[in-house]
Amino acid sequence: MDYGNTIIFYLAFFAVSILLAQYLVLIFRALFFWVDFSKSNHNYFPKVSVLVTSRNEEKDLPNLLASLQELDYPSEQLEFLMADDQSEDGTLGILEEWKERTTNCKVFSIKGQQLGKFPINGKANALAIMAKEAKGDFLFFTDADCVVGKNWVKEGVNSFSEDLGLLNGVTELESHTLFAEFQKIDWWNILGITKIVSDMGAHTTGLGNNMVISRKAYLESGGYENTKFSWTEDLEISRSINRLGFQVHQQVSPGMLLKTKAERSWSDLLKQRKRWLKGVVSLPWKWKVSLGFHLLFFPAIAWILASNVSFGFGIWGLKILLQSIFIMVVSNKAGRKLSWFVLAIYDFYYLLASSLTILYYFWPSKITWKSRNYL
Repeated sequence: MDYGNTIIFYLAFFAVSILLAQYLVLIFRALFFWVDFSKSNHNYFPKVSVLVTSRNEEKDLPNLLASLQELDYPSEQLEFLMADDQSEDGTLGILEEWKERTTNCKVFSIKGQQLGKFPINGKANALAIMAKEAKGDFLFFTDADCVVGKNWVKEGVNSFSEDLGLLNGVTELESHTLFAEFQKIDWWNILGITKIVSDMGAHTTGLGNNMVISRKAYLESGGYENTKFSWTEDLEISRSINRLGFQVHQQVSPGMLLKTKAERSWSDLLKQRKRWLKGVVSLPWKWKVSLGFHLLFFPAIAWILASNVSFGFGIWGLKILLQSIFIMVVSNKAGRKLSWFVLAIYDFYYLLASSLTILYYFWPSKITWKSRNYL
């Protein structure tokens, strides 16, 4: 190699080394400094409000409602607040029918003057309207395409401490295809990293489909109606709560594990990731730098491969091994087992998905979310 190529080679090696070091730290923290927030208090049953917004969810909503019906929690201490946000299918009918069979349920039909009542996105607007009616000491949030476990509420309330304002759970994607399996691995990787970072005391985000907020933290933060417009309303509410001095943590355990749907096509996936990336670009610079090394890995390893094939594949193999061990350790904490084969080939999906996401992010198109278009 000439001098210029040598410099680039060492820069590339530095970039991949940083990422390898990150995964070594993540594994070490996951194995030896994992924080479990749950407490064994079987006689603690505060009032709980479960809030769900729905828009054109007639296919998946019955599964969520069935799982909510099976919650292991005193029914007199539970209330369900359900919003139909201008659905064009049978969603409202399903909610109204379930309300008739559930004494502690209230259904909100978001229409007329309630549309755009607050200068936030449609989902956050519906949540803000419902939260004003919530009576619970804790507000539980999930999505209409999720399925909750029977211990979800019990585990959530027993994972709170006085200084905790917001608690995220962990959500796993149902996978019936290789495409969905890759997405599932992606989520475990992302949620695992946020778990370790939050355990280290740094603020991360909210997880809108599996999130608990104490009533005190929600009211003192001003709630959703006082957050700024964002496509990632869960991130904004977590920021509002964290700014007040409340802690934001994540509980990864079987009790706080929910199931949700994977995106069915590349088109749907890219629309989802474009919306998420809008939130990512607003993160602190430390997060951006860390995520940047994940993206830099591929051009860096390509340069190393071009210079030394065997060395390059050795480095890439080590990265896949460390990454796979970390993801497996995290998923095991929630009682889940993943495929080592899919973990081994996951990088090829990640390279393609990341590249397409970046291209689509800069493509001059609107944000499409819940059948609504945003600029």
